Amino acid sequence: MSTEQFSLKGRTALVTGSSTGLGKRMAMALGQAGAKVALNYSNNEERAANAFAEFEATGAEGAMIRANVTDEADVNRLVAEAGEKLGPVDIVVLNATPAQPQKTIEEYDWDFYQSMLDFFIKSPYLVTRAVLPHMKQQHWGRIINIGSEVVHLGITPFTAYVAAKGGQNGFNRSLAHELAPWNITVNMVAPGWIPVERHENDPQELKDGYFASIPMQRWGKPEDLAGTIVYLASEASSFVTGQNIHVNGGVTVH
Repeated sequence: MSTEQFSLKGRTALVTGSSTGLGKRMAMALGQAGAKVALNYSNNEERAANAFAEFEATGAEGAMIRANVTDEADVNRLVAEAGEKLGPVDIVVLNATPAQPQKTIEEYDWDFYQSMLDFFIKSPYLVTRAVLPHMKQQHWGRIINIGSEVVHLGITPFTAYVAAKGGQNGFNRSLAHELAPWNITVNMVAPGWIPVERHENDPQELKDGYFASIPMQRWGKPEDLAGTIVYLASEASSFVTGQNIHVNGGVTVH
């Protein structure tokens, strides 16, 4: 197998929610594989500027675009702006996420459930719909959903997030069937608990409990996602679709 199969030169990628954490690292991996990358943020302009400087320091080409990916007009503008600056989007990584507090079902209200559905069902739907005309026209595309092991594990108390991620998994599988005739693959990557900025204040007892469940006996790093993301975005995965790949050191091997 030629390493050229993993090259993303000539491709444009969009990674939603990529100014921090796993999203930033996935965007950097795609850029280092040769893609032009549209990074995306919604609120923190200073953090986004720092992330983009870090991205550019790798020698990759891209743009940082502000947009609320749960808003239809903003999504359409995001995709159009990415196309104008970098070229039409060939690869999309659906990664944007809100805060994810763990609460009992009595403590949640429907507005919070709705926010989970907006990020993990509505946003993937809006972004996918916006990038599809170009992908269908060229008979090539890569749609990568970022899922979670929580669906497999049934983590508690976490019903709102788990339910929405389960729905995104269903979206992933059905869409893979729908788009296969256009040579557009649709896959999901389900990271484990990989400590990033938003985990800094998590209780130590939770961290210790999760660490004990990792068969590889080490924490995952954001860089551990790089190979899987690049593979699914590349020609090397051209016959792989509808899959949910867990990147978690074996936590879901039961």
